[in-house]
Parts: sequence; structure tokens; C-alpha cells
Amino acid sequence: MQLHNFNSGPAILPKEVLDEASASIHNFNNTGLSILEIGHRTSWFVEVVEEAKATVKRLMDIGDDYEVLFLQGGATMQFMQVPMNLLDENGSAAICDNGVWGNKAVKEAKLFGPVTVVSDTSDKKHTYLNKQLELPAGTTYLHITTNNTVEGTQWHQYPQVNVPLIGDMSSDIFCRPTEFKKFDLIYAGAQKNMGAAGVTMVVVKKSILGKVSRKIPAILDYQKHIEAGSLLNTPPVFSIYVSLLTLRWIEKEGGLAEMEKRNNAKATLLYNTIDSHPAFYCPIAKEDRSIMNAVFFLTDPEKEASFLDLCKKQGMIGVKGYRTVGGIRVSMYNALPMSSVQAFCKLMEDFS
Repeated sequence: MQLHNFNSGPAILPKEVLDEASASIHNFNNTGLSILEIGHRTSWFVEVVEEAKATVKRLMDIGDDYEVLFLQGGATMQFMQVPMNLLDENGSAAICDNGVWGNKAVKEAKLFGPVTVVSDTSDKKHTYLNKQLELPAGTTYLHITTNNTVEGTQWHQYPQVNVPLIGDMSSDIFCRPTEFKKFDLIYAGAQKNMGAAGVTMVVVKKSILGKVSRKIPAILDYQKHIEAGSLLNTPPVFSIYVSLLTLRWIEKEGGLAEMEKRNNAKATLLYNTIDSHPAFYCPIAKEDRSIMNAVFFLTDPEKEASFLDLCKKQGMIGVKGYRTVGGIRVSMYNALPMSSVQAFCKLMEDFS
């Protein structure tokens, strides 16, 4: 039976990435050594890091005023590392709370300075995005989650603000051409659309750093990581290498424009299928629906268990909704083929 991987993260990877990564475990670049056993300061691995950085900059079309870092701790660590590096007690962070991850960002930022929640969409269970933002005077930065993995919403146009814009892009990084230069700092856990779990990419405009008065532990200081070229401590070597392979795959397949074309086609097919069958409904505002994570429900909740059982029998993996939301969630990251979405839509039609 063919499996269809709709997991929300760690998520599906391109087959050629898996093949090359697997081969590197036995013999990395004909060195005779495994990627798992080479020194992280050897020229072999430094070349991996430098190529990965250069590829990110090409895909984002950014210059040397930005630095690319590969760090550990996941996006969860960035919830606190961002305010630790950027937010003083005499400043103020503006944060959009549009779901689970935005809410976590709010809680962590409050440990370092004042926080204003400028968008709270809990009144409608985070099924829409409030785009009318009013930033208080003296705002240090605005933080948004560009794609809400759990709730199924996505920013399709970013806020126009006159303060540094921070973006958690963990679940929609590189899914489409994006105005990356609008952001002063972007972070993304790799495991959804850019590689394997264990590494987080941070892209930061260097001019926003070094302005807080607090002392920052070296391992949490972006400037220290920049000085060390992402090698301040032993990095997640294998995860960074898998990210490089995935970045190469994106470029080889046609870049972000091609990713957007494919992702839009997959999302359109799925949402049209949901909307055309009364057995299912999607409560997300149509203009805010995510092309990465479609969240929807059965009209009759008592039939959800039988639907999920049918999904399991037909090899549909990872479609049960997040524990706090419930329902069904279908994640359609870059590496997911259209054939998997077609198979899932066929299953929905048969179930109806």
C-alpha cells in the first residue's frame, strides 16, 4: 500500500533528498567518512554551511546586510531568543496572537519586557486574521506567525509597519516567493518545509542587533553566532546537511515560483473538494486559508472516527487535527506530490 505523508512536522521530504542523505551516512562526498562522524570545523562541513547560507540568500534575494544562522532549540527557543536580543524593559514588543505559536511568543517575550498583543483572534477560535493593527508609540518590533500550522491560517499580505518586522515562518518558509526584505528577522524550524528536525534557520538584519542593555549569554547571542559562522558550538551537522540538500532541491525544481505554483494547485483542489461536499466544512475565512495546512471538520462529528479509520486503512498519514483544535488537518508542504492530494480528495468523495 502506498503511503501519503500529510504529517505537519517532522514532515515529508523529497525522495532524492532522502536518498542522498542516506548515502552520506555511509560515505559523505567520497571522503570515506560518514556525515555523522566528520568534524564540524573541517573544510568539508564548513563548505556545507557556506553553501546553505548562500542558497538561502539567493532564494530570499537578500544581501550582506543580512546574516543566515543555523541554530538549535527549535522555534520554541526563538520565542525567547528574539526578545532577549531585541527587547529592553524600556521598549515594547507588539505581537499577533493568532493561535498556539503566537500565544507562546507572547508569554516568552513578557519575560524580557512589555508586550502588547495587537491582534487576538481567539474570539472566533483563530479562524481568521485581524489585519488592522495599531502599534503603540515606542514599539520596538512587531512579531507575526506567517502561517499558523495548528489553526490553518496564513498571512497572504504582510503588515506595513515602520518598526522592525519579525516573522516566525516555520511552516511556510520557501513555499512561495515572499517579500523577505520586509522582515528584519525571520526564523523557521527546518522540519516542516526545509529539512529535518534539529536545526532552526535564523535570518537577521545585522543592524537591529546590539541595542539592548542586558548581558546576553553567549550561546543565545545572535552576534556571537554571527562572529562564529554558526559554529559557536557543535552544530546539528546532519540536520544542516539535509537542509542544504532540500534547498538544492528547491532550486533545481524551479525555485520559489515553481513551489508556489504547485502549492496553490494542491490547496485549490483540496479546498474545492471540502467546499463542494456537505459532509465536510472549513471554518477558516477564505481569504486567510493556508496553502500549507488545511484545517477542516466533518459536519457530523460522530463520523470523524470512521473517517480517520478509513484514512488509516488507505495510507493517509498524519491527518488527525491538533489536540487543542480537533478535526482534520492536511499538511501540503513543498515535497508533497499532487498525487497524494488527489488520492485524499478521492477518499473524501467516496466517504461522502
